[in-house]
Amino acid sequence: MPFDPATLTYDANGLIPVIAQDHATGEVLMMAWMNAEAVARTLATGRVTYWSRSRQAFWIKGETSGHVQELVELRADCDRDCLLALVKQHGPACHTNRRSCFYTAIRDGAEVEILAPEV
Repeated sequence: MPFDPATLTYDANGLIPVIAQDHATGEVLMMAWMNAEAVARTLATGRVTYWSRSRQAFWIKGETSGHVQELVELRADCDRDCLLALVKQHGPACHTNRRSCFYTAIRDGAEVEILAPEV
């Protein structure tokens, strides 16, 4: 049965959250948003395409930075209101030049940087 992005549950702005995870290591890389067209573009091209809420435009991961995300598999959760993109990440995933956007831990009541920028 062919997949139809319209069968997903989007929020009032027509968006669905997407977690990007390294397909080989399981490392959580980032969270972003897609609309139905971004989902369709991602599936058609194999290049992960998000919807930028600040720019109100499509954002193909790595288009300007070269830090491309190749789609390995796209999964929908049980409620169909969140996606998991298993990806091959080339270079850092975070705009801060870190492998993951989740580089700060809260430990013993303090924020601790646990991941330095890549050189």
